[in-house]
Amino acid sequence: MEEKISITLPIKDKPVFERRIFWDVDFDKIDYDLRAAFVIERVFERGDVQDIRNCRRYYGDDKVREVLLNAKFLPLTRIYLASAVIDRPIEDFRCYTLRQLNPELYPY
Repeated sequence: MEEKISITLPIKDKPVFERRIFWDVDFDKIDYDLRAAFVIERVFERGDVQDIRNCRRYYGDDKVREVLLNAKFLPLTRIYLASAVIDRPIEDFRCYTLRQLNPELYPY
């Protein structure tokens, strides 16, 4: 007779983030797996060090790296932070390249 082996994967606990990061959405209804790119970008844009640690712990460095390199927008200071966190040059970030293609107006 064949034995059926069932494997159950552990359920990951929801990451703990400050509510202020997600001020414009219903914080209690965020689907952290379905909206991973949104959550990672928002945490790196508005979160503090502990939020970023929790994000990396929940999603893993590979997922965080993939999302950040393909993000359309991050403030320049946060691009430098993300560059240091994932150890990639800022030129590899899509948002940095887009920023270079669309320079700001000269302040007169």
